[in-house]
Amino acid sequence: MAKAATKTKWKSRAVTRLIEAGSMTECSYCEERVKFKARERHQQVICNVYVNGAWDRVEHFHEPCYSEAGQPFGEPVD
Repeated sequence: MAKAATKTKWKSRAVTRLIEAGSMTECSYCEERVKFKARERHQQVICNVYVNGAWDRVEHFHEPCYSEAGQPFGEPVD
């Protein structure tokens, strides 16, 4: 008897990444630009947001803002 294929239900997730030169995104928490600074190595949190198992959008946060927001999409992965 063959097993029925189960559909993967995607869920929202967060990752921590360095802010790259030319970044033009806004922080979803403070609504300020996530800026690259050449002499400083700041991190951002990028979140893939899924609604009802389907991809909906990407949200960007300054790393401290993500913590202040209560990590809405879970613990970020490095």
